[in-house]
Amino acid sequence: MSTETTDTNRWIALYVLCTGVLMIVLDATVVNVALPSIKADLNFTQSNLAWVVNAYLIAFGGSLLLAGRLGDLLGHRRIFMIGLGVFTGASLLCALSQTQEMLIAARFVQGAGGALASAVTLGMIVTMFTEPRDQAKAIGVYGFVASAGGSIGLLVGGILTDAISWHWIFFVNVPIGIVTGFLALRLVESRPGIGLSEGADLPGAVLVTSGLMLAVYTILGVDEHGWGSGRTLGLAAIAIALVAAFVYRQSRIEKPLMPLRLFRSRNVTGANIVIALMVVGMFGIFFLGALYMQLVLKYSPLEVGLAFFPGSLLMGLLSLGFTDKLNMRFGPRRVLIAGLSFLLVAMVLFLRTPVDGTYITDLFPTMLIFGLGAGVAFPALMMLAMSGATPSDAGLASGLVNTAGQVGGAVGLALLATVSAERTKSLLADGESALEALNGGYHLAYLIGAALMVVAIVSAVTILREQPMAEMAAAHVAPDEHAPTAEPAYSEY
Repeated sequence: MSTETTDTNRWIALYVLCTGVLMIVLDATVVNVALPSIKADLNFTQSNLAWVVNAYLIAFGGSLLLAGRLGDLLGHRRIFMIGLGVFTGASLLCALSQTQEMLIAARFVQGAGGALASAVTLGMIVTMFTEPRDQAKAIGVYGFVASAGGSIGLLVGGILTDAISWHWIFFVNVPIGIVTGFLALRLVESRPGIGLSEGADLPGAVLVTSGLMLAVYTILGVDEHGWGSGRTLGLAAIAIALVAAFVYRQSRIEKPLMPLRLFRSRNVTGANIVIALMVVGMFGIFFLGALYMQLVLKYSPLEVGLAFFPGSLLMGLLSLGFTDKLNMRFGPRRVLIAGLSFLLVAMVLFLRTPVDGTYITDLFPTMLIFGLGAGVAFPALMMLAMSGATPSDAGLASGLVNTAGQVGGAVGLALLATVSAERTKSLLADGESALEALNGGYHLAYLIGAALMVVAIVSAVTILREQPMAEMAAAHVAPDEHAPTAEPAYSEY
């Protein structure tokens, strides 16, 4: 096979992997649009309906870290294929569900499958593309999928639910999953893992998975029980204790599930801190902005999806065509700081949205700035998060950055939703109209999101360090392609 053919197959393999990830990312938001139809069809109560979303999020957020490490141990492609198969099968069960219990159980399984497939994808990408320019471009494609998938999900969910039925938001995953799996087997190289003997820490796996699942479950219950309730504080304490016990165990055993040496890299540690903070501000725009459009401006679900589309389109153009060049020219740290600054501007602009806002004057410019910021920030952040990972730890690093984003997003959304609701109640008590009170609650949430975005920028400036692109890419070369070393080298700069 010629070098040109091999290179072509590698890029096609990238698009196949990203198609699988896009399907999984879409599923996290596509369901939101269909919830009213699901509620009416299966006779859900409002409180039970939340479990259609929560079951997926608990399994997904709680399994990412373990899934990434399993990819390192057993082989990235193998774990991707298992996850894709589980996700596709569970999607079929979701589509065929005729009872509440069946749908919730299938959503939990679907979340676990999604975690297995998505946790290892970024690790596969950085080991497939080891030349700096190619790697920057490939991560740009992945960055677009990761950042724009949610807003695309709103549009797709609105179209399918309005045109056919809610069952089809799950049915469409089946043919996509089958084709993606078939192409992945043909195009994605199967590299062996380092073996279960290098870190099959079963007690550690139980600790970290149960701790993260309990953390996500606790956060999702904040809206109903409050931050200061005994239930919330008690469960949070148990979750923290489980994760702390996991970290302590990893520092003591010879072959840990999560080698702590990964955190020697300032860029890896800093990038995970930044993404946890950044997604809070992004969720402020994405979820509360969508609520503003629906509840204040009275947009339909489809109109909400269309409202986000210009930002998603710009995000795609930048991620797929320009961000790799920016990262090569200026370095991912500078590009990330610029992207975060644009996201901060978008958050501030959302603070001025009125109850009688119009799309062209009050939303369209903000969507473009949001798309610009996310389009350059996400690929740069992914490069920095993976900069300290060798091939034997690439899955772990990929799962770690996904976990930081998921848990940060869950905490952030619970925080923003709670303060927004409390502010709305306070304004109603002061005599404000219902729409003004709703909008006032959203504005406080945007303000908090903007403040956390400032912290993300400060963290990026103070923690992250410039690192040559060639040096970052070289870390992902397989041992037989690189000079052997006694221990993986992790940069502290």
